[in-house]
Amino acid sequence: MNRVPRVLVTDGAKKVIDQLRKEHGELMFHQSGGCCDGSSPMCFRQGQFRVGASDVLLGQIHGCPFYMSRTQFEYWKHTQLTVDIIRGRGASFSLEIPLGLRFLIRSRPFTKAESENLEPVEATS
Repeated sequence: MNRVPRVLVTDGAKKVIDQLRKEHGELMFHQSGGCCDGSSPMCFRQGQFRVGASDVLLGQIHGCPFYMSRTQFEYWKHTQLTVDIIRGRGASFSLEIPLGLRFLIRSRPFTKAESENLEPVEATS
């Protein structure tokens, strides 16, 4: 039986990821859960943002690892996250900002059946 992914990505966001990957190389995502821009997923060149013991790896989106702070994950662990893209300028260091776009999270609670078959979360070191 296939495991239920904790994080998904829309087709629109995949197109932007492809565009950013062409320009910047391999990418990664991190969501800190802080206020303001910290509540949005941020896209970085792979290794540009240092993850540590306070982060967890939720999964991969379009070939990119998606990390979240452990404390933020405690709030979101019952929901499936979908990374989407919209027009608008965030005030962060995320790579899509100069394009006049920003990534955002859409979420929905897992069903009981899904909750029993989730992909595992990996600790980082």
